[in-house]
Formats: sequence, C-alpha cells, structure tokens
Amino acid sequence: MKFKGKVWKFKDDVNTDEIIPARHLNTTDPKELGSHCMEDIDKDFSKKISKGDIIVAGKNFGCGSSREHAQISIKGAGISCVIAESFARIFLRNAINMGLPILEIEDIRGIKEGDYLEVDLNSGSVMNLTEHKAHKAKSLPKFIQEIIKSGGLLKWIKRRELDAKRTK
Repeated sequence: MKFKGKVWKFKDDVNTDEIIPARHLNTTDPKELGSHCMEDIDKDFSKKISKGDIIVAGKNFGCGSSREHAQISIKGAGISCVIAESFARIFLRNAINMGLPILEIEDIRGIKEGDYLEVDLNSGSVMNLTEHKAHKAKSLPKFIQEIIKSGGLLKWIKRRELDAKRTK
C-alpha cells in the first residue's frame, strides 16, 4: 500500500481526547467524527486537510483512553496514514483493528508540516518529496499489512471466512 500526501505535524503525547474530544463520542459515524478530528488542538483541522494527507507526530501518539473513535475520526477526516516516533500500545492495536495505516519512524525532525510524503507501507519507506530525503520506518509484518489493507480486523476475518468457503 502506498500513500502520498501533505504532512500535518503534531507534538509528543497527543492523546485520544485531543484526537476526538469526548463530547463527540455519541456517534460512530466516520464522517461526523472526522469533522471533529483534532479540533481541540486546531479547531479548523478537518476543514484544512485534503483527502490522503498524512499525520506525523512525535512519541506516544494516541495515549489516553482506549476508544476506537480516535482511529475512526482520523480515517473519517480523510487522513491516509499516521507516522509517529512511537504509538501508545492500545492505540497501535486499535489502529490495526480499524484498518488505519500506521508506521513508526525513529526521528521525525527531518519532516516539516506542509512537506509532501510518499509512504510505502509494504517496505516501510517514507520519502520526503519536498526535501528529497528518504526515511526508514519499521515495516509491519505481512499479516498486519493484510489486516490494514482489508480495512480492519473484522473485514480481514470475513474475507478469510469467504475464501475458506470458496475452497471447500
């Protein structure tokens, strides 16, 4: 899976309440949640981004509560993937389960807000097209890539069940 988009850069320790404020948890509609994504950090975030843009963040992205609304809001806003120096463990697991492409990269200092990136989830390569610099992310295991490519864990399981029925 490859993505190309503009960078929106965030600090360390962005928590799930900042990704999607608790006052908006009365829905699971991706578009509705997406319209409120990151609004407590930048009230106009969802209005400024374009479909396919990329979030780049520091350490411990997605810390806080374990709500899946955070990943749904990011996808619903149109973000193609999230790159961070590290993710909170439960956020990482929920991102995979919800089909949100994520990559960990050692150092984000060479990536600025507004840069354009080309991300290859399969190889873990991150090319800064603005700066003409390559970054290497930790590549995800193939089965995790399959789950993300399927749109999440439940869709991956359903696809495997259908495939198993066809081969019988």
